[in-house]
Amino acid sequence: MECMEEGYLAKIVCGDGTKEIKVGEIIAITVEEEGDIEKFKDYKASSSAAAPAESKPQSEPVEPKEEKKEVSKAPEPTATKTEESSQSGDRLFSSPVARKLAEDNNVPLSSLKASAAKGSKKEAAAAPGLGYVDLPNTQIRKVTANRLLQSKQTIPHYYLTVDSRVDKLIKLRSELNPMQDASGGKKISINDLVIKAAALALRKVPACNSSWMNDFIRQYHNVNINVAVQTEHGLFVPVVRDADKKGLATIADEVKQLASRAKDNSLKPEDYEGGTFTVSNLGGPFGIKQFCAIVNPPQSAILAIGSAEKRVIPGAAEGQYEIGSFMSATLSCDHRVIDGAMGAEWLKAFKGYLEDPTTMLL
Repeated sequence: MECMEEGYLAKIVCGDGTKEIKVGEIIAITVEEEGDIEKFKDYKASSSAAAPAESKPQSEPVEPKEEKKEVSKAPEPTATKTEESSQSGDRLFSSPVARKLAEDNNVPLSSLKASAAKGSKKEAAAAPGLGYVDLPNTQIRKVTANRLLQSKQTIPHYYLTVDSRVDKLIKLRSELNPMQDASGGKKISINDLVIKAAALALRKVPACNSSWMNDFIRQYHNVNINVAVQTEHGLFVPVVRDADKKGLATIADEVKQLASRAKDNSLKPEDYEGGTFTVSNLGGPFGIKQFCAIVNPPQSAILAIGSAEKRVIPGAAEGQYEIGSFMSATLSCDHRVIDGAMGAEWLKAFKGYLEDPTTMLL
């Protein structure tokens, strides 16, 4: 919390990680003079204590000289205090921001009516006779919720979908994995191949590897791919750095290590910060045919991968048919950064790598 007044932090009452702090409850004590810090060394707030953060407790001696100085400096807050004391001993609780706004606009706090408490009770109420359980939100779920809400409210999304024939991709994977087994490496998944193809497409169309910065567009030299991983703790997006420069075996090994740490809730900030593009795959694990993902700010695009399905397609000669495997990919774009034609150009490059995967090995 940013303090609106100058001074010294004399006592932290509610430390990091404290939960269920009530509105108006003391979280810290601030003083104007450095010499007053020692007075609060052994101070403990009672369970019923609730006062503005910079207010001094009644046990602290008040010097008339300082009080007189405060009156001449800011008469409005003094009037407010008088009104507070005249209300049958009731104390008005307010945040530093609220007090600052009231002071700037010469509005007595006693004339304002609080409504936050009533609103929270209404939101927590449930329909009569409806059984339910309230599940506490983890910190990662709160962060994810805020970022997704910010994304949908501030980023002009649009979506492009393409179907790619992946028979050659599946065949290449089946040829590479026996070699991985022989060398003791991790098996290469379809998603590993998708990550590599997306990274190479970003190198070919670098305009999609960018962020909107209001006054300018920042285009990144590094291609760092975030990979969405769903866990019981929430959604994590660990990053594979410089994915365009890494081989498939390295990508496969890193993704599996990062996914394991995500499920153990042991990711470090460097494991998920600094991504420039995100891949989300609901096809392989869940069989989802196609979906539209939400852009992960400050990135400008996210790729949603669906499941591969077999389709009957016309053969080389009339009346002939063959079976092919096709996979849907949907690119969600920030229209401020990526125009429609640019997004289509990227998808064309991405599709090219999937349908002719040996080009990824060059």
